[in-house]
Amino acid sequence: MTAPGTLPGAGPDALEGLRVLDASTLFAGPLAATLLGDHGAEVIKIEHPRGDPARTHGVQRDGVGLWWKMLARNKKSVTLVLSTPRGQELFRELAADADVVIENFRPGTLERWGLGWEELSARNPRLVLARVTGFGQFGPYASRPGFGTLAEAMSGFAAITGEPDGPPTLPPFGLADGVAALTTAFGIMTALRARETTGRGQVLDMAIIEPLLHLLGPQVIGYDQLGVLQPRTGNRSTNNAPRNTYRCADGRWVAVSTSAQSIAERVMRLVGAPELIDEPWFASGASRAEHVEELDAAVGAWIAARDRDEVIEAFEKAEAAVAPIYTAADVLADPQYAALGSIVRVDDEELGPIRFQNVPFRLSETPGRVRSAGPRLGRDTAEVLGRYGVDADELERLRTEGVV
Repeated sequence: MTAPGTLPGAGPDALEGLRVLDASTLFAGPLAATLLGDHGAEVIKIEHPRGDPARTHGVQRDGVGLWWKMLARNKKSVTLVLSTPRGQELFRELAADADVVIENFRPGTLERWGLGWEELSARNPRLVLARVTGFGQFGPYASRPGFGTLAEAMSGFAAITGEPDGPPTLPPFGLADGVAALTTAFGIMTALRARETTGRGQVLDMAIIEPLLHLLGPQVIGYDQLGVLQPRTGNRSTNNAPRNTYRCADGRWVAVSTSAQSIAERVMRLVGAPELIDEPWFASGASRAEHVEELDAAVGAWIAARDRDEVIEAFEKAEAAVAPIYTAADVLADPQYAALGSIVRVDDEELGPIRFQNVPFRLSETPGRVRSAGPRLGRDTAEVLGRYGVDADELERLRTEGVV
């Protein structure tokens, strides 16, 4: 396997030979394409000449979006205005050679441009068309604009997140988009596997409101069968205790989990409260959660009297589950992340050496790799459109006409 934290050299890529047109914007669709590109797919990012709005999201260095560098890694950037006749013609040619098209326009937009499933599949029956929208391709909300924030609200996530006496709480990052991206990538791979049997592609309808709903576990069935709605409990859990974040003597924080009964017992012995283990209610996670104040008081007091490093060392010796509360700075310095190669260093054409998250899992034979960071806008337009007969003169004319 590749040495941790380094870029692999030439080697097998599981998705080499797969061609993906990423005509989506912002996060869910583009991140799904990124995951495919990590494993060797040629990902051609189709952007309006204004650029994907993700280019300007988040922090920037010298006017260059840093989030973009990670989100658009391993991609080629082609500018193309799909609302123009020539842009539509070129897109149809690109799609005829592609295995996958990912788009997130509002339902009906591609059809209005003559780029819907009927037109694209007629020229390329093996095409997989992944359609990523807030609410899906049909239903009463289909035409609404949809973003991950709305999915975090409607899935039930926000309702159970936050302090008991506080408001519903949204995550400070693109949680729903990220979960939808992972699910979209899985859906695409499922469709490609089906194509091996049927010889035909198909449409993947991904509504961003659904994947996060799926991850919320028993919320729906609990209400369906028992009429139970999970309350907001902050960092505590209704399923086990102690489970919380705790402040150490040096002002730093740790998180403790006791999902397993044996771990809960080890924690209470460690913090000097072994008598609680003999209580009848200590025998299950749910009943421990009913006595969370007593348990948190014991654990919190013990941790508050010690610096974080001492706490972690003691927990590790006791084989109890603890973790420091990290910032990005801590992640970059952590030896476990270094051992896994979780952070990769890339030499970028605009920014020089940069570091960001690596491929999010390791395969022993086809590990995937980060070959490049997000490209400059339109960097690959001439190369890609040149495959379809667009020479330098036509390209200049298309720029003047606002097609690319």
